[in-house]
Amino acid sequence: MIIIEKERIGQIPILHLSDQTTFHQELPLVIFIHGFQSAKEHNLHYAYLLAEKGFRVLLPDVIHHGERDSRLSDGEMMPLFWEMVLQTIKELSLLKDDLLSRKLIDPDRIGVAGTSMGGIVTNGALAAYEWITAGVSLMGNPSYVAYAELQMEEIKKRKLHFPVTDEEVGKVIEQLRPYDLSLNQDRLANRPLLFWHGAKDPIVPYQNAYRFYEGVKPGYDEADEKIEFILDPKAGHKVSREGVLKTAGWFEKHLLSTVQKA
Repeated sequence: MIIIEKERIGQIPILHLSDQTTFHQELPLVIFIHGFQSAKEHNLHYAYLLAEKGFRVLLPDVIHHGERDSRLSDGEMMPLFWEMVLQTIKELSLLKDDLLSRKLIDPDRIGVAGTSMGGIVTNGALAAYEWITAGVSLMGNPSYVAYAELQMEEIKKRKLHFPVTDEEVGKVIEQLRPYDLSLNQDRLANRPLLFWHGAKDPIVPYQNAYRFYEGVKPGYDEADEKIEFILDPKAGHKVSREGVLKTAGWFEKHLLSTVQKA
């Protein structure tokens, strides 16, 4: 039986899932991050499939979302997008450290995944942390600087109200550079990474992620099964059932087969 526990790690509300028989044992971990204006409960189908395969799964609420809702309007949320991404990357380390202190996870088998904003977080986390074993980016983007600049172009083109000065935007972009996986490709270090994207996605266009994939794939040499890009020609900004199943299969392949430390 899969059980779901509501917990709070520091200030972070989470849903904590695993098989009941192994809930208090050391297990491989997957942290799954939701998208912009979503919440942790919306990804329970991913978590259930992963828990069935033997993973411990954490679904946290990103700041200003779910139980951390700040009652902000759409216009107030958008300028905080990258602040939320960077804070979530930092919070991943807090979640991991808490479970390690409780001896609930194997530090050599940790996966991170997410949809849209959560996929973007996943890419930045791979740039920030060596302890992540494998990742899945669903509708994400590893090119933080390029995507932030694209967002600003769209805002100006549509003449949307955006209460941030060009100088403030420039400061944010500089903060993004250390987390931009396309600018720090060596930090990926040939770790397993799956991309899933819809070819018709108008929110997070797939081109940045695909260019990144094409750039790093030759470096995987004989281990090219560790990097994959699935482009669904019919999909927009919504993950197909195939993408959901591929996510669970990816972690099963690259984390469950990893031998625990002696």
